[in-house]
Amino acid sequence: MSESMERAHETMHAEHRPHGDPWARGVAVLVSFLAAALALAEIGGKSAQNAYLTNHIAVSDDWALYQAKNLRQTIRGSEVSVLENLPNAADPAIQARIKEAREYQARMRDEPGRDGMKQMAQQAAQRTHDRDHAFHLYHGYEYTLGALEIAIVLASVSVVTRMKPLTIAAGLIGLAAGAFGLGVALGMV
Repeated sequence: MSESMERAHETMHAEHRPHGDPWARGVAVLVSFLAAALALAEIGGKSAQNAYLTNHIAVSDDWALYQAKNLRQTIRGSEVSVLENLPNAADPAIQARIKEAREYQARMRDEPGRDGMKQMAQQAAQRTHDRDHAFHLYHGYEYTLGALEIAIVLASVSVVTRMKPLTIAAGLIGLAAGAFGLGVALGMV
């Protein structure tokens, strides 16, 4: 009967002890934090990638419009050249067409508050800067994702192999990756 009492006593105490290995639970918590950081970095990376693609398309559109305006401006320049070389170039009607073509050329080159070639080039330059910045952010997030994935793998392997230095390495790599990702998000990197 003492043996049954002893087993009952052990069973009662077992219910009050935490289940499983406390170190393994700690690694599980570490992995969950690393996974949460990974998810946040993934969101930032996708956002940066979308910003890059959006600005890349806008830059292409801006330069296409610039080229179209440049072509129209060049055609009007050719028109001026042809009209000025006509034998009756002094005719007031021809002079009016020459004046109109030159005004059109000037408007294509620079149209403040609108979309002249000068304004299109400035807008394209700004969007190019925005595109390149988004690309830089995207790469920063990619480095963060890679480091966090490595940290998760190290933490997982440390549980299987029971090698605590791998857990420490995983924590340090995760901390560094999280700090780097935060720096990317805040524009410090």
